[in-house]
Order: sequence, then C-alpha cells, then structure tokens
Amino acid sequence: MQIDILTLFPEMFSGVLGHSMLQKAVEKSAVTYNVVNFRKYADNKHSQVDDYPYGGGAGMVLMPQPIFAAVADLKEKAACKKPRVILLCPQGTRYDQKKAEELAKEEHLIFICGHYEGYDERIRKHIVTDEISIGDYVLTGGELAAMVVVDSVVRLLPEVLGNAESHIKDSFSTGLLEHPHYTRPADFHGMKVPDVLLSGNHKLIEEWRNKEALRRTLERRPDLLEKIELTPQQKKWLQEVEKEVN
Repeated sequence: MQIDILTLFPEMFSGVLGHSMLQKAVEKSAVTYNVVNFRKYADNKHSQVDDYPYGGGAGMVLMPQPIFAAVADLKEKAACKKPRVILLCPQGTRYDQKKAEELAKEEHLIFICGHYEGYDERIRKHIVTDEISIGDYVLTGGELAAMVVVDSVVRLLPEVLGNAESHIKDSFSTGLLEHPHYTRPADFHGMKVPDVLLSGNHKLIEEWRNKEALRRTLERRPDLLEKIELTPQQKKWLQEVEKEVN
C-alpha cells in the first residue's frame, strides 16, 4: 500500500510512522509512507495556502490551488491512478472498524490534513472520495486524525501483525467488544484468573470468551448489539448473560 499524507506540519509524523507496528509494516514491505508539505505546491509569491472566506467570517480557509496541485502530482507519480483521497474533517462520516477494513483493501490512500477554519468547498466536491471524522469534537488540524486512521488501517495489512489472526477478534471487528484477557501469574495478590482459562479445555474457553464478549458489550456498549445479527448460539449466550447481569 502507498500512503501519501498532505500536511503543513510533516514533522509531526516522524515519531509516529517511525515506531512500533507502523515501522514494522515498512520493514515488511507492506506499506510506503510519503509525507508531503503541500505548501510547496502553492503558486503565489509567499507560498500562501489559506485566505479569508468570501462573505466574511472568522478564521482562514485553505485555498483550493495547493491541494489540487498536490493531489494531481501524487496521482501522476503513483502506480494506482484511482487512489482513495481522504479528507479528515469533523463533518465527515464517523470512523469505525468497518471503514478501516474497507480502506485496508486499497492500494493507494491520500490523506489531506487541514488547518484553520476549513477547506474551500471545491476541494470536497472535486477531489475527495471520503470524508472521515474520528469523533464529535474539533481538533486543531487533521494530523492527529490521520495518524489514527493510518494506524488502524496499516495493522490490518497482510503479514503486518505477528499473528495473522490477531485482529479478527479485536473489539469491533466482530461487532462486539473483545473479551477480557489474563496472563501470568494465575494468582496475583488474591486476584485469580478464571478457572476455565486454566482448564486446557479449548471448547469451554472459546465459549467463555464468546459469553464474556457479549457481557462486556451489553454492559458497556449495548448499542452495538442492535447493529449486528447474532447467531442462534450467541442469542442463547446473551440470554444467559442477561439473566446473570439482572
């Protein structure tokens, strides 16, 4: 996958992209990052990328010319001529795991990180394929949001995680929150690991994990249960959990 990031602050990405799973993905040739300061594409004397909004109002608005020029250049240089061009914006669609899985199937992603009051509307209408919001709040710029999306997508690429199945049962990947985890010691200051996890009975362990995932989702995010179709077995487990909770 090729990931291009258009930003006015490229130095913000050096630490994030150069460590942990995002760096390992590069080492495994799963992804290539290209962080670009789109100011260099401005065609005016002072490399200005923003201006006052027509009609008046507070703040500055990103001009279309630098963004149009930058995206056109990246497309021309890329092997994939139809990249997904993603605008990080509070007005965008709420980001979730399903969207991450969708983007992970692409060959080329271009992220546009804005600053100031907003974007010239022509950027949205004529360049962008996706507008994404990571939550109902406003950030200073799109850089942090881009980092979140990039991290969630890259970890899904083949061979990036040490265990190819690690992400399959992550929270939200199944539509449910993930079950609790335990490791050694089995008894820590009187706080014990559930006996079933020490039993060696894989069938019972899997059943416990499924029920606990349902329990955690019911307790913390019951809204998620309304969005997925449970199997007959999951419905049975959920009924058992509801009785225990009540």
